[in-house]
Amino acid sequence: MEFDREYREALDLAEGELKGCFREDGPQRELLDAMRYSLLAGGKRVRPVLALKFCQALCGEMEPALDYACGVEMLHTYSLIHDDLPCMDDDGLRRGKPTCHVRYGEWLALLAGDALQAAAFERLAGSKRTSSAANGRACAILARAAGCAGMCAGQYLDIVNEGRELDGEALDQIHGWKTSALLEAACLLGLTASPVEPSPQQWAAAERYARRLGLAFQIRDDMLDVESTEEELGKPIGSDAENGKTTFAALYGLDKCRELVETLTEEAKQSVRGAFPRPAFLCGLADLMAQRKN
Repeated sequence: MEFDREYREALDLAEGELKGCFREDGPQRELLDAMRYSLLAGGKRVRPVLALKFCQALCGEMEPALDYACGVEMLHTYSLIHDDLPCMDDDGLRRGKPTCHVRYGEWLALLAGDALQAAAFERLAGSKRTSSAANGRACAILARAAGCAGMCAGQYLDIVNEGRELDGEALDQIHGWKTSALLEAACLLGLTASPVEPSPQQWAAAERYARRLGLAFQIRDDMLDVESTEEELGKPIGSDAENGKTTFAALYGLDKCRELVETLTEEAKQSVRGAFPRPAFLCGLADLMAQRKN
């Protein structure tokens, strides 16, 4: 019950701030509508919650990380819009709703994603809740997670390897960049926003936590693509198999995947125990991600 209360508190804080974004009028109103359509489409808000709660784990407050939390969710949303495009995964549903390019057309969806990425960095760079020095570090953290040593690299490897049989090491590399990198950035953004300086040990603990959480998240995602339904997931199932992609579920089987998720989740929890004075929520979040149904 305490975990649920804390999650709702962090979720409401992020959601309330995001709802105020891109409401201005202008000749580009349809572009702003497309940005809001995807940004406010729902979801667990795992990345902004991580940013807020890692900040709180260090300094006792979430509010200093609010702009960083919004920025990381904007960047995540941009990546989903582009991931769904016909030139990528060509998916028609996201969170039970038509994807951005289905709703608004491909060219406008592309621009909406581009604009959300730019808005993410604008939000970080201009935050008044944190110092200019912290904002510069935050931009560097997010840029690394988004670029050619992060999500874009992972997406490249994911697409270029379609139709090829991959081993576990190759899958770890792809999803370490495609999935874990932004989760890691969210955690580190929370520490960066904190007025209390993290120790090197706490920084390393956040990195380890996010990397294990990210791999466990992706393995669970691959399992749900086999076990779940389109109605439960709110997006098409089986698209990876149709596109000739090797998944953790295809490589290891569901039983082995369950073991891997359990092991990685425990390693994530061990990373933050002892490193932070209040690790209970972060451990609970790792458990929630391991057990999720959508």
